[in-house]
Amino acid sequence: MSGADTDADVDTRFDLLVLGAGSGGYACALRAAQLGLRVGLVEKGELGGTCLHVGCIPTKALLHAAEVADSARDAARFGVRATLDGIDVPAVNTYRRRVVSRLHKGLTGLISSRGITVIDGEGRLTGPREVTVDGTTYTGERLVLATGSYSRSLPGLDVDGDRVMTSEHALDLEHVPESVVVLGGGVIGCEFASVWASFGARVTIVEALPRLVPGEDEASSAALERAFRKRGITVRTSTSYESVKVGDGSIALSVSGGEVIEAERMLVAVGRGPSTAGLGYEEQGLGMERGFVLADDRCRTNLEGVYAVGDIVPGLQLAHRGFAQGVFVAEDVAGLEPAAVDESAIPRVTYSHPEVASVGFDEASAVAAYGADGVETLTYDLGGNGKSQILGTQGFVKLVRRVDGPVVGLHMVGERVGELVGEAQLIYGWEAHPEDVAPHVHAHPTQHEALGEAHMALAGKPLHAHS
Repeated sequence: MSGADTDADVDTRFDLLVLGAGSGGYACALRAAQLGLRVGLVEKGELGGTCLHVGCIPTKALLHAAEVADSARDAARFGVRATLDGIDVPAVNTYRRRVVSRLHKGLTGLISSRGITVIDGEGRLTGPREVTVDGTTYTGERLVLATGSYSRSLPGLDVDGDRVMTSEHALDLEHVPESVVVLGGGVIGCEFASVWASFGARVTIVEALPRLVPGEDEASSAALERAFRKRGITVRTSTSYESVKVGDGSIALSVSGGEVIEAERMLVAVGRGPSTAGLGYEEQGLGMERGFVLADDRCRTNLEGVYAVGDIVPGLQLAHRGFAQGVFVAEDVAGLEPAAVDESAIPRVTYSHPEVASVGFDEASAVAAYGADGVETLTYDLGGNGKSQILGTQGFVKLVRRVDGPVVGLHMVGERVGELVGEAQLIYGWEAHPEDVAPHVHAHPTQHEALGEAHMALAGKPLHAHS
């Protein structure tokens, strides 16, 4: 700032102005402040956004509670005398809120300690690199849009927050539904279905597409569906929503084929939409498509000095994607010339029981890219892995490889395989050949050994049986 700047100018002018304090926004603000930039962070809700308060963190807390319930229910299998007496939902919610509160307190303190100016209120784009909040206009030499996403519904489907819920409403239930229909078999739908089944509810998943978690490899989808059916979850794929009738104590869902499915409640989990409406984006000439903000691989929009990160940009709607993009933008603005985020190298995890994790190409997309003769796959069954047997889990590690080339996709199903995706990401990111990974020594007994042995098998020296 020049010496002529007034105090008012200093309060409203920033090197970097960030609209939205979710994963992408706060990561960008923290890294920019660390690099010496004067940062303003606009947020209408609580710091941390969807992921911290109604998304990733609280749902994973529920999933951990569900895992504990399953452990108690299955204790005799491991020689432990224990019983599951029931689920104290208010106590579960207290545990969930406590986790969120601790993380929120830590994030708030961190942002304060970095000297970031937090601007409370709903911001609207009102000019070039200009955001107005409650009548006050703030400007930035660079502006980052990170306004996140919301739970979608379907045309004509009224979400009342009680009988017909989104994931946000479902977090605040004070009891376990006797029965529930989950409309949508993607990540969010499968995670909530898994929680409720572990808590003792009768669960039906209705998915319009031919398989669950359709963004994953077909083998992973099939394995998850088998596991869900074994757990008593009813799975209805290739089944479309037609209408829902809400009664005094139940819902009646009409689906394709004329069938009516009755349940106590229904969760609408048909994806998330970009939170961009009414924020002045289109009025300022920002490039948009179906509500999403268009940006290049360096997160730059068509407006000079304006970036966009996270769920409002087409692509995977994952907190860690937004986080990585936010850090990238901060470093780019600071002149560090960072490498762009590789979208294909972003890991994906569905934290259901069992978990599904992957990075890179699935088999079908690899064949589309390299041809049927240019791709080979190998599936290593977790039945040959000692730690998986100790945990009592079933599943596999599937590798997708270019013939005589690197591994271009890794897909895993089983308990805790989400913890393996970090190594999988390194293998993919380094374009490792099976022969590169095979010599690495993996600790025994760990599930990481399954990754090692899968690569040994693909390198032509299998030790244990595989399919």
